[in-house]
Amino acid sequence: MALLVLGAGIVGSAAAWDLRRRGFDVVIADSDESAAQRSAHAFGAVPVALDVADAGELMAVLEGVDLVISAVPYRYGFGVASAAVATGTHYLDFGGNPTVVAAQKRLHDDALEAGVMLVPDCGLAPGLANVLAEDLISSAGPGPIDSIQMRVGALPQDPVGALGYQLAFSPAGLINEYAEPCEIIADGTYTTVQPLSRFEAVSWPHWGPLEAFSTAGGTSTMCRNHEGDVMSLEYKTLRYPGHGNAFRVMLELGLFDETSHLIAGSQVTPRSVLVDALARRLPRGEPDLVLVRVWREHDGATTTYQMEDRAHGAFSALARTTAFPTTALADLIASGRVNRPGVHTMNEAVLASELLPELESVGISVELS
Repeated sequence: MALLVLGAGIVGSAAAWDLRRRGFDVVIADSDESAAQRSAHAFGAVPVALDVADAGELMAVLEGVDLVISAVPYRYGFGVASAAVATGTHYLDFGGNPTVVAAQKRLHDDALEAGVMLVPDCGLAPGLANVLAEDLISSAGPGPIDSIQMRVGALPQDPVGALGYQLAFSPAGLINEYAEPCEIIADGTYTTVQPLSRFEAVSWPHWGPLEAFSTAGGTSTMCRNHEGDVMSLEYKTLRYPGHGNAFRVMLELGLFDETSHLIAGSQVTPRSVLVDALARRLPRGEPDLVLVRVWREHDGATTTYQMEDRAHGAFSALARTTAFPTTALADLIASGRVNRPGVHTMNEAVLASELLPELESVGISVELS
């Protein structure tokens, strides 16, 4: 059985490695042919040069594979998912953009007819964290649940600078999380709040103190699905103290603005300047860690899932915890152990009891207390 990974960056390469480890034939495609070749050579895959924006090229590659994992920017999500339905190919992506996921959801009937699973919002958060939250909801028993809370962060092990942060993925994706409305449930009702708001201090042994604040995309479809069933549901990002307010200043100064302005005789988009500055000035590649805490408060009791993961071998902690939950689900789908055709986000597509055992072989362990 042949599986395809679109994108030969750090997450796509980690996905290709784990799929090969699991015994699949893997094709890895990228618009940069040399990047595809480097990743393929390192992990025993077959390289392909592919422009995902070219529908004809994309369809031709998808015709030859059974399942595709898309690790390209979310703006391509609807086009690739549509092509996957047309070719009868299972599809998973790393999502994170509610507007794109809503568009992909409209492909549900077509995916059902084609007998394929389209699973956006895989990875860490959205992704694994939401699967854990769904498990806490389903195991709570009768009555509205008081609270479901998710706190997730990818952090440098040794923070430097005022932001205490290093680039682990595209700075454009980071700014998107900090710029869009954040979906929550408050008093049992779906609503949105502003990003870079609702700050709280977080204690974490060995890594604290930390801060948490609202960011977009982390709740996936959960707020729509559980309105009325859960009284409070919220996702916040973990960072070292001071990070969130620094970006809040940038937001208030208009540096997230995507509108072009005439400055000193040239048309300038503030966000593009900010993204470029972050890409050039923030550190990369130092040892990182991922922290996940998901908990339920109900009937006077608190139940918590918690996970810590560090950079290991060739892959960062963020690459591991983003790619490997997705490749675990890909294995479950490709082997027929999970078969739920249609469009389902990761938290709708797989149970924690199905997914977590698949992560043990790559050293990702989640504790329940």
